[in-house]
Amino acid sequence: MRRLFYLVREAWANMRTNRTTTIVAILTTAFTLACVGIFLLLYVNLRSAAGWLQEDVKIMVYVEERLSREGMQELERTLKSDRMVAGVLFVSKEQALGEFRAQFPADSHLLEGLGENPLPASFVVTLAPNFRSPDAMKGWVERVQTMEGVAKVDYNQEWINVLAELIGYIELVAIGVGVLLSAAAVTIIGNTIRLALFARREEIEILRSIGATRTFIRIPYFLEGAVLGACGSALSLGILKLGFELFLQQIQSAGRFSGMESLVSFFPLSICMALVVAGMGLGFAGSVVSLLRVGEGRA
Repeated sequence: MRRLFYLVREAWANMRTNRTTTIVAILTTAFTLACVGIFLLLYVNLRSAAGWLQEDVKIMVYVEERLSREGMQELERTLKSDRMVAGVLFVSKEQALGEFRAQFPADSHLLEGLGENPLPASFVVTLAPNFRSPDAMKGWVERVQTMEGVAKVDYNQEWINVLAELIGYIELVAIGVGVLLSAAAVTIIGNTIRLALFARREEIEILRSIGATRTFIRIPYFLEGAVLGACGSALSLGILKLGFELFLQQIQSAGRFSGMESLVSFFPLSICMALVVAGMGLGFAGSVVSLLRVGEGRA
């Protein structure tokens, strides 16, 4: 325990000795990670919006006119027992006619001359969240299409494909930007540790001459890198939160965007904690890279 306190004290002494470099490293890391956070925040909210749009995707299962009441009930039971189905809503012919008249009041006269209601009864099906991919949805539709009593299955396949492509592009951009800016953060922290190493070369040589192990020499720099990363990450979250609140105020002040503030959200506490831990990991990685480059990290 005494040795641990000594190592922590050494790490703290390193940061105090190189105070200016430490502050610059924290600020630079914070702004770099804030850029990562902007893309991550954008990705999380766009992903959430895409999820809402996917929830609104409905599949219409039209039943045959000749299907009896018992056959319709059996078809409904079959759909509800399907593990891919999250919800089934029956729409009778009369309900379909009423909805048509409500949605297209100017065209309702077109049906008056036909005598009887030409609109078919149908089931409005919502798939479970795990089965809303274009391939899963297409496979389910093809399977249901062959069921007895089903006249037609209809859904907006083109819209589903566009939505899936959009989500894929967002993920690729977020991953690419995140990797690039994370590498920048590792480089910044690594350079800070290198400066500390060069400033303390004589002290390190003395420690070596009295038999200090490489691990004993390295640990303070590992701690320093982890602390720099964690502080930079925490500061970046503060910057992001401030910017997010200012953004919400701008939305609220602009009347035409009223209500949009309820659609966007900041990171939950669990993700904030994960980002601080990730910043700590990046700082640790920066220390390892720096020690390897100066030859101190090799066993």
